[in-house]
Amino acid sequence: MGKYTSLQNDIFSIFNTDLWIAENIKVWPDNAVPVGNTGEFLRLSVIPSGDGINLTSVSGVLIVDIFTAAGNGPNRASLLADKLDLYLVGQSIVTGVNRTQFSTSALEYIGRDSDDKSLFRSVYSIPFNYFGVST
Repeated sequence: MGKYTSLQNDIFSIFNTDLWIAENIKVWPDNAVPVGNTGEFLRLSVIPSGDGINLTSVSGVLIVDIFTAAGNGPNRASLLADKLDLYLVGQSIVTGVNRTQFSTSALEYIGRDSDDKSLFRSVYSIPFNYFGVST
């Protein structure tokens, strides 16, 4: 399996754990199209964008679009960002000989979603390093 597929699988695995599922927060990968009114949800975009320490490593950023009900203020988006921090900030995912390591996060409040005015969009971002091992 290549570094991009392994990286993506590592990150998505966080949101398939029993602990995350118990949070009852819907998560969609970028380029997935939810059917019907989904209400509150998160949309994940894994962006590998920089060099790693070897040919099978890469650095980048995980962007999480946080969609909450519009008109209720930023508190719910902040709460969801805090939950993401618990699962991501300073954490490492180890799969075999590979490791994905997260740094510190940032949160930006964007405003009403252009596609669905009933939703407010915030953007959570966190840099990562994926350390692959050359064989």
